[in-house]
Amino acid sequence: MLVAVGILVAFAVLAFSAPLWYGISPLATDPAHVLGAPSFAHPMGTDDVGRDVFARFLAGARISLAVGLGVAVCAGVVGAGLGVLGGLGSGWVDTALSRLLDMVLAFPPLILAMAITVGLGVGLITACLGIVLSTIPYYARITRSDVLRVRSAGYVEAAVALGVPPRRVIRRHIVPHVVPTILVQAATTFSFAILSVAGLGFIGLGAQIPTPEWGTMVTEGSSLFISGHWWVSTFPGIGLLIATAAAAVAADRVRVLADPHATVRTTLA
Repeated sequence: MLVAVGILVAFAVLAFSAPLWYGISPLATDPAHVLGAPSFAHPMGTDDVGRDVFARFLAGARISLAVGLGVAVCAGVVGAGLGVLGGLGSGWVDTALSRLLDMVLAFPPLILAMAITVGLGVGLITACLGIVLSTIPYYARITRSDVLRVRSAGYVEAAVALGVPPRRVIRRHIVPHVVPTILVQAATTFSFAILSVAGLGFIGLGAQIPTPEWGTMVTEGSSLFISGHWWVSTFPGIGLLIATAAAAVAADRVRVLADPHATVRTTLA
């Protein structure tokens, strides 16, 4: 886990500090150095309009990490809230929420994200919104399951019998016990979001050219690969592979640390 987290932290430090130590803009073109191979001046070469691939790689890392974190947090807050509401609500509330979540879960998450993105208009923001909406039900389902388990515990029933206010029971006795499950799902969603936004960008539904997003960069460089200009798409592809693999390993370790004896309960893994 330390290696995986270290890789993600290194990506984050390099990406977000890049404007301070790497002076080339990811959008700046240089017609005199079109499709230049990796060199000391351009560590990852240049693309077909002379943009520095390394600068775009770092900018793409910023976008991917920000999207992964933003999706995990936003979907987690909404999904966990719905899960708590369903687990503690009356019968009709729980039934209504469960049926609504089942409708969303009927669609594969990436397909649903694609449909939402197309419906709202292609772009990075709508792609992120589509990914958020497609992952909310997974948080809600596992949170509801945990709430139902915790609410029947003896200490919760004792607190209710002693007249402890419902808000205090939720805040002190239920929420702390479902947080580890939410964190595990968040780690899994982080990896899924990075891969999904790259996939949507690759097929033209995510970030639009010339935005330096890894999936879009792979698309831009795919037609150049067969002509020998491999660096345009290879480096963002490697970055995507390393980042998603590290996030997946970290998510698995978080699950084990949260409950070493539990079976895999997260989704989207």
